[in-house]
Amino acid sequence: MAEEQKFEVKGTFLMGEDWMPYTKVVDAPNEKQAEERTFAVIGSKHNLKRRYIKISGVSPVKTK
Repeated sequence: MAEEQKFEVKGTFLMGEDWMPYTKVVDAPNEKQAEERTFAVIGSKHNLKRRYIKISGVSPVKTK
């Protein structure tokens, strides 16, 4: 099984009529899974479909 890394995911999501910025740090084996987990977390928390969540960047978090 792949080892989990921390990824910082940045983007915006639609709240009412405004696009609100967010930054999330998620544990995932790769960048694609980090995106999927971000969609799942924000979607369930704010009751949003994926089309209302935009990801602008995913970068690994440096851990010591």
